[in-house]
Amino acid sequence: MATQRTSRRGTVAGAALVVAALVGVTACGGGGSSKDNGGGGGGKGPGFNAGVEKVASPSDKKGGELKFIATQESDSWDPQRMYYGFAWDFARYYTRTLVTSKPAPGHESAELVPDMATDLGKISDDKKTYTFTLKDGITWEDGRPITAQDIKYGIERTWAQDKISGGPTWLMQVLDPEKKYKGPYKDESKDKLGLSAIETPNEKTITFKLAKPNGDFLQMLALPAAAPVPRDKDNAEKYNLRPYSSGPYKFESYSPNKSMVLVRNDKWNKDSDKVRKALPDKISIKFTTNADAMDSDLIAGNYDVDLNATGMGSAGRQKALQTAKGNLDNPQTGFIRYAAFPKSVAPFDNEHCRKAVIYGADHTSLQTARGGPQAGGDIGVNMLPPAVTGHDGSYDPYNLKQGAADINKAKEELKLCGKPEGFKTTIAVRNNKPQEIATAESLQASLKKIGIETQIDQYDGAQSQSVVGAPKNVKNKNYGIIVFGWGADFPSGQGFLQPIVDGRFILDTANQNYPELNDPKVNELMDQAIAETDPQKAGKIYQEANKKVMEGAWYLPFTFEKNIIWRSSRLTNVYTTDAFNGRYDYASLGVVK
Repeated sequence: MATQRTSRRGTVAGAALVVAALVGVTACGGGGSSKDNGGGGGGKGPGFNAGVEKVASPSDKKGGELKFIATQESDSWDPQRMYYGFAWDFARYYTRTLVTSKPAPGHESAELVPDMATDLGKISDDKKTYTFTLKDGITWEDGRPITAQDIKYGIERTWAQDKISGGPTWLMQVLDPEKKYKGPYKDESKDKLGLSAIETPNEKTITFKLAKPNGDFLQMLALPAAAPVPRDKDNAEKYNLRPYSSGPYKFESYSPNKSMVLVRNDKWNKDSDKVRKALPDKISIKFTTNADAMDSDLIAGNYDVDLNATGMGSAGRQKALQTAKGNLDNPQTGFIRYAAFPKSVAPFDNEHCRKAVIYGADHTSLQTARGGPQAGGDIGVNMLPPAVTGHDGSYDPYNLKQGAADINKAKEELKLCGKPEGFKTTIAVRNNKPQEIATAESLQASLKKIGIETQIDQYDGAQSQSVVGAPKNVKNKNYGIIVFGWGADFPSGQGFLQPIVDGRFILDTANQNYPELNDPKVNELMDQAIAETDPQKAGKIYQEANKKVMEGAWYLPFTFEKNIIWRSSRLTNVYTTDAFNGRYDYASLGVVK
């Protein structure tokens, strides 16, 4: 599954104005101020993209209130139930894990460092057993030591899908693929620690026994789903309202869809935590439903960061680029936006018909529909984005980077697929995603020039899992082209590619492998890469899998997504991370009082 996110960008009607603003052209002239003057309550921002691949405003000063604002509530604040990317980032304020992402800008954040563990674990020769020793001085918010049993219990909660569903299930897949364990709430053992794949011989040692080697196991242990939970504080469904803190901050108040306040956890031991700076005295979130008002509040300096970090809206973005460009960053998000071609829908069972669409698309127009090079992203040339280890930006088999449609090649492919005059099909697109509708309209206009007639079916975006995620429905609706987006749970080929290209992940509902791709060679390459524990070697294998996918023309990549995000002039230690989909590393942020 992908880290979920919301999208609120410019409307189709405003696309031309948005693009004009991005390149510094407005009706008044001189847009995209050259002075990089800062907003955010006065003072100049450190510069455009000052927080991309480097740290903006480094500081170790403590104190003050860090003010988040958001238009999207988390799906949950329970570490085992959350699946929104911004929540995973924010969770590091009050949850710790055995290992975690390195507190560093850009792709360096994809590296892992010890958190509650003394090191990255001892791995057996067969690469199926991992043993960790816990650090001294790791405590709960009441001062009790965090034990190996607390960590095991927290992880076991993932198995209780009938009671607290919602979060990622990677650990279930690698530790208990046959799903024999039923979760702690149905556990008949006295201590409720009956999952045999995890052993805790004492309070300082925890051992994991994998069903088979998996090079991303440490990445899975870095997710909040691997955070500890004290059994005596676990109230199942209600734990979301007041998670118990193992990190530097604890909950003071929380009113769902309204506000949240975290304050310092005075039992947190800095000596045991080399990851979190814990600079602010207080951290608050204001939830709102008005995205444009939120952008205005950010520019005015009333808040410091958009928690969701899905990009400023068109009006706010235009104003910020003109008047406060020094407060903006334009990171890669790690997401790819694309069209998929289900093979169950004729004529997309023929690779030449799929290639005709790829060559017939105007890739610059698609990029513009998504907001242009800054608000939309770079033209996608393959299905492995820059944030994922193994990405190769030079691999462009269809010459998509050149931008324009290749009409001649598109018509050649139509002849090869037996449809020289073209054909008819339906493009499926979510009705709550303006940019997806805009890209569908762009694709529709391009394909018409080569004889491919399309109708656009806008469906309820909240029902994606049962609409485009149900292969039978896709076939019945004649959805030959599905417009969607995807991002990794963790920045590896397994975290990104496997759910969308591995045939063994095709599901009857909530399916993400929309082309229903089930190529034995692709599946074999995925197995080889997953078993490889060296990330760079695994990345080379994922490259090969990516090439097989592109050669088969199962997907048309639109953009390697980028967005424009705001940082107030009060913020310190600001940098974007690949580990958190281009968001800032929230646990490192400070504020100038």
